[in-house]
Amino acid sequence: MTAAMTAPPKPLSLSAERALSGTVSVPGDKSISHRSLMLGAVASGRTTITGLLEGEDVLATAAAMTKMGAVIARGDTAWTVDGVGGALLEPESALDLGNSGTSARLLMGLIAAHPITATLIGDDSLQARPMGRVTAPLGDMGATFASRGGRLPLTITGAAQPMPIEYTLPVASAQVKSAVLLAGLNTPGDTIVHEGEVTRDHSERMLRGFGAEVEVTETDRGRTIRLRGQPHLSGQAIRVPGDISSAAFPIVAGLIVAGSRVTVTGVGLNPTRTGILEALGLLGANVGVSKDGAAGAEPVGDITVEAGPLTAADIPARLAPLMIDEYPILMVAAAFADGDTEMRGLAELRVKESDRLAVMAEGLAACGVPLRLLDDGIVITGSGGRAIPGGARIDSHLDHRIAMSFAVLGLNAAAPVLVDDARPIETSFPGFAALMQSLGVSAHVDDQER
Repeated sequence: MTAAMTAPPKPLSLSAERALSGTVSVPGDKSISHRSLMLGAVASGRTTITGLLEGEDVLATAAAMTKMGAVIARGDTAWTVDGVGGALLEPESALDLGNSGTSARLLMGLIAAHPITATLIGDDSLQARPMGRVTAPLGDMGATFASRGGRLPLTITGAAQPMPIEYTLPVASAQVKSAVLLAGLNTPGDTIVHEGEVTRDHSERMLRGFGAEVEVTETDRGRTIRLRGQPHLSGQAIRVPGDISSAAFPIVAGLIVAGSRVTVTGVGLNPTRTGILEALGLLGANVGVSKDGAAGAEPVGDITVEAGPLTAADIPARLAPLMIDEYPILMVAAAFADGDTEMRGLAELRVKESDRLAVMAEGLAACGVPLRLLDDGIVITGSGGRAIPGGARIDSHLDHRIAMSFAVLGLNAAAPVLVDDARPIETSFPGFAALMQSLGVSAHVDDQER
């Protein structure tokens, strides 16, 4: 259990008495932050990271890499990582990854090709998440696992002589792809991954930046990634862009409160992550994007939105791998569109920090939003811009994206929407309530139940 989870619950509700207005920046990209710490830790020399997300999930990764030999420090303007030069040390105690599925799955990949044993533990939510899709290919590479039904707590013993594999992802998953590629770093020969649907490619981009030889081939059946094993990785200077998954919350807030205009600066615009912008465009949202440079291999820019009428649309399932984390807040936008918005291809939402598909459906219905739940999706009947009834207390299931989504929903509700606990938000978006207040939102946070 993380430190924040040991404190009393903090119920949260947001309200908007006027239009939202302002320019804000969001915390660093969580996916890139995890990878910069991991690759810096196994590289030779020093890696300097600016803009690192200092949320609980990323700090769990930093603590784990420290236990395996890296020297990680937070400076006044940047984090530094002095790497182990390719040879991870066996940790003397369990690696507590809190709520972070990314930490768990990617670290399993790193450890799988080192002759060490490590035990991974986490909070109740992480212990409920399946790991079999990662252990299967890593087992083929020579790692062995002992676990409770394929879940954490899990002990992994890395292969003394890891074997390269050619692996086709059974489901679109950047975490599984990245785990296999990270295992390939300490494996002789070429490790090859085939993906039928394109997933976020931060690992491929960053591996190249550290000196790995990564070849990506596009085909009519998807994408093939080939990694040449046992490269020499050298420490890098990394600037982490703002997380588009976090930017989605003030963006949708600016779309659903009449008269609002909101700009989010310095956001990562990696094309494998911008599905949310395409989906909002299908709803008729007024979204402007200005690309203004790059943070290393990652394109960066500003996003400006203005409130206006939203129109229901069918959101194609092909967008799911490009925005799976943004579907909860997209459902909030759909609740204010005119007509029925259908979203499909969302089976992956059922195995996130919570069953996000079921939890969102439950909460939206409690707030008076008509909907129909499907096996792999949802149909939401929007209000046409009018305030929804609201007035519900939402069980966030300790899921940060659920908590933030319903807090934003409450900005255009006739009665307050109370999220039961804001503490999980610290895993990905420290300062969320304060940022929303800077746009003109009123935030009501209780330190404990009254």
